[in-house]
Amino acid sequence: MAEAGTARRVGIVGVGVVGASFAYALMQRGLADDLVLIDTDTARAEGEAMDLNHGLAFASPMRIRAGTYADLSDAAAVVVCAGRNQRVGESRLDLLRHNAAVVSEVVPHVQLGNRSAVIVIATNPVDVLTHLAATLVGSDGRVIGSGTILDTARFRYLLGEHYGVDPRSVHAYVVGEHGDSEVPLWSSAAVGGVKLERFVGPNGRGYDQAALDGIFEATRMAAYEIIRRKRASYYAIGLGLVAIVAAILRDQHTLLTVSTRLRGVYGVEDMALSLPTIVGRRGVERVLDVPMSPAEADAFRRSAELLSEHRRSIP
Repeated sequence: MAEAGTARRVGIVGVGVVGASFAYALMQRGLADDLVLIDTDTARAEGEAMDLNHGLAFASPMRIRAGTYADLSDAAAVVVCAGRNQRVGESRLDLLRHNAAVVSEVVPHVQLGNRSAVIVIATNPVDVLTHLAATLVGSDGRVIGSGTILDTARFRYLLGEHYGVDPRSVHAYVVGEHGDSEVPLWSSAAVGGVKLERFVGPNGRGYDQAALDGIFEATRMAAYEIIRRKRASYYAIGLGLVAIVAAILRDQHTLLTVSTRLRGVYGVEDMALSLPTIVGRRGVERVLDVPMSPAEADAFRRSAELLSEHRRSIP
């Protein structure tokens, strides 16, 4: 078996719209040499592999194939996208009972052939299922949930639109649940190192808490709005998953707001949720104890309590 992270093989379990979007984005980045697609619908996995392979003349050389769990034996990362998607009128937590059963089946199969791969959970509700997967694996650091990477990206995009700046120049985090109880860290939000209360954009916009509150509400409600319009959200999370896998394959030590099982951070014991986290070849390298205002810390703990209640409801 290859040492964790030495192979440039990536596995995807579940090639619905999220898994396929991730595969497409990964292919274009040229990060992996070998991509294995696994799905209970074998024909779907084969069709996605065929479609992706037909585009390789326009991308970097790599092997893309439908496969089985046995093909994950030396994968550096396995991304779990299997499960039911959120529907109009549902919260992510409404998916728990069905998708917990899916993750409980998938993770042991991955473990049978590969005990060194970093397992990335994208299935919702991602925080509770990340905790479940970490429990099944017996490792906190080798299981990462996609967490609030997408919420943070949405937050930065909307702040950039408001101020008229590139969202890559916006440094702001959303932490806690990937869901309705998520928490914006206003106290540390900045553009180019300048805190928001002092920043004035090139469009002349300065500090306006009412406008900022509206931006966070748009961030929190984004998935609902996208699902209402097109039934599912998948492109942006596909790109976010590529960022996580790039950090693993390249041992980049990248700071990402991923979900991991926390033990004592801000008083949270044994629950998975998101904080800025350094990710490398072996998964979680360090969870940052980021500064929070008292109100933010209270909201973060309430988010953890909500998720813990739902975790205890898993049969």
